[in-house]
Order: sequence, then C-alpha cells, then structure tokens
Amino acid sequence: MEQEKRRPWRRWVVLVLMIAGFVLGGIFVPVQPEIAVAAEKLILEPISENFLGLGPLYLVNTLPTLAVTLFLLVLIAFFANRSLKTSQNTDLVPRGIGNVVEAILEMLYNLTEGSAGKYTKMIFPWFATIMIYVLFANLLKLIPGFESIGVLHHAHGEGHAIAEWGGGWSNLLPQKVEEGGYVLAPFFRGISVDLNFTASLAIISVVMIQVIGFRAQGLGYLSKFFNTRRMFKVPFFGAMDFLVGLLELISEISKILSFAFRLFGNMFAGIVLVAIVAGLLGKISILPAMVMMFELFVGVIQAFVFGMLTMVFMAQATQGHGGEEHAEH
Repeated sequence: MEQEKRRPWRRWVVLVLMIAGFVLGGIFVPVQPEIAVAAEKLILEPISENFLGLGPLYLVNTLPTLAVTLFLLVLIAFFANRSLKTSQNTDLVPRGIGNVVEAILEMLYNLTEGSAGKYTKMIFPWFATIMIYVLFANLLKLIPGFESIGVLHHAHGEGHAIAEWGGGWSNLLPQKVEEGGYVLAPFFRGISVDLNFTASLAIISVVMIQVIGFRAQGLGYLSKFFNTRRMFKVPFFGAMDFLVGLLELISEISKILSFAFRLFGNMFAGIVLVAIVAGLLGKISILPAMVMMFELFVGVIQAFVFGMLTMVFMAQATQGHGGEEHAEH
C-alpha cells in the first residue's frame, strides 16, 4: 500500500502565527501589566462604608469573576442534567456534555472510594465540589481578555499615557509619565490569585474535615487532640501523648495557611512568570503562548492537589486514633 505523503501544515500554521504576532507586536506595542497582590478596585468609592461592622466594602475585580464562575457552573450543571435526563428517557447512552460530566464525576468517585471506603458518600460531595470549582476558577483566567480589559484610573505617581479611541474607550501606551498617567484595573481577575478566596476555601475545607471527623467518630474524635487516656496510668507516656495531641491541634489549624497560600502562591507566580517572559521577549509571541500552556498545566495540578488533600484529610479524620483503634480490636 502506498504510504500517504506527509503534509506538515501545522508547522506552517505556527510559523504564520509567529510572523503575525511579530508584526502585530510592532504595531500594537504591548504594555507591561501592573502586578498587584491585592485585587484592584473597579470603583474607588466603597459600596458600603461599614459592611457587617468590618469596614468599607469595595467592588474589586475578583467579585465579577466570582459571579461569572458561579453562573457558568450553574449553566453547565443545567445542560448536563438535561442531557442525562434525555439519555435516560431514550437509549440510556449519555452524550455530549452529560457524558463528559458523568465521566469526570465517576473518576472522582472512584478516587474517593479508594481512600474513604464506607464514608465515600459523606466525603465525595465536598471533594468533587471543591476540586471542580478550583479547576474551573484556575482555567477561567486563561481566557483572552482577563486581566487586560478594564477601567482606567489616575495613577498615584508614575503611570502610562493613553490613546483615546472615542466613545469612552482608550488604550494604554507603553510610554510612562511622571504625572497625569493612568493604570489599568481589569474588569476580571482570576479568583485563585485573591487571597480572600483561597483563605475562605481553606477554612471551608478544614472546618468540614472536623465535621466529618465528628460524624464518623462522635466525641471520640476529640481524643486526637486531647489524648488523656494514659495520663494517670502511665504518667510519662501519657504526658507525651497529650503533647502530641496538642501538636496535632496546631497542625490542624495550620492546614488553613497551607491550603490558602499553596493555591494562591502557585497561581500568582504564574501571572508573574507570564508577565516577565512577555516583557523580556517583546514582539516574539510564541514563547509567552508556551508559558500559558504551562500555566494551564499548573492550574489543573493545583486544583487536583487542593481537592486530593481535602479528600485524604477527610478520610483520615474518619479513622480512630491510637488507643481508640486498639480498644475496638
């Protein structure tokens, strides 16, 4: 059989895109983004002067992203549910988005069952929800337009010059000015690079780990942190057990910091890496695109790590501790 001749058209597509990026990079010179740890304010005036007694509440650019994330997830869930119901009423063969969602949930359920055993149904909803939500939040910020289209504010100090397009639209210019310059506050910023979001998610995870521990073991779960069973029988080893329990308590609280800063740090480092590479290479556009692929990989891995750690800690919380296990045997 005559071998089909190879046509490496994909290489030509990449080459054309590289040339187009180089040309467009010379016409529309990219502006180095302002890297800020805190979320930027879209409106400088607070929405509420004293929100819940905690101080002023501002409309920051992670709140619209949070709303869009929730809306898209609800939309996906709606169409997946409709697809599964349609297949249930016809030939029982899932198709389209229902098939994709079912495959993902089945894989996550099998992972949970391998670690949690009979407590799978208790742990799986939290594990799957957290993992899917973090994955969606990490990948959403890779959409073009995120962190590049927004509101211009007067800079306090050095800023960028602008070119007006008309109709209230302008774009930043690479030229910097000492006074009268502008900075960009994007409409959307990835919520995974907002420490408020990662800390809130970490608190939810750690609190639910304790809730599942109490549901599985009852008040005996407290012996993990306040182990006094051998305090009077064997004073020395009993005191050591008690100190180890206190260390367990400190370790449990420190999980909040570990969860929050691991996700925030890795996703924020991705923004910095992309900005630095794009700034160093200038008009050469192919390598920043490759860095974005790396950012995609990091987003998937971080969602998996966050979800798996939550699931494993929940599974460990259902197990008896120390002397409690020996007593059961």
